[in-house]
Amino acid sequence: MNTLETMRLDKWLWCARFYKTRSLATEEIGKGRVTVNGQAVKAARDLRCGDTVALRQGTIARTMIVKGLSGARGPAPVAQQLYEETPESITAREKAAEQRRLAPEPAATLQEGRPTKRDRREIDRVNDRSGSRDKSWGDRWSASVDE
Repeated sequence: MNTLETMRLDKWLWCARFYKTRSLATEEIGKGRVTVNGQAVKAARDLRCGDTVALRQGTIARTMIVKGLSGARGPAPVAQQLYEETPESITAREKAAEQRRLAPEPAATLQEGRPTKRDRREIDRVNDRSGSRDKSWGDRWSASVDE
């Protein structure tokens, strides 16, 4: 870690490995998903040690305190030394992960929509028992000349 006094916010987010590219970090800042010390900011905002950065990655909200500034993007263990996540943020993130883990499977709640292959076979089997004219796909589209 270099001893820098200030650093652009988008570059710090990239160096701290919150976003894969600086342009992604800039885009998220532009969408208002990143705040510094509780204020909406621009990508070029100067960041200092001790600032509080709040950001959202998908549905996960995180709050960090800036501990260091780095002139280059390094390995993950080094990047993790650039910030400290607040205890409130950690507990909220763990609680959200637990809720996602315990949530029901979204596909199990579907009641309508296009039938699955299994549903289609069940429908065909029921129709065959009910005396439907068309017994199966092969009977309906046969190329035989017997008829």
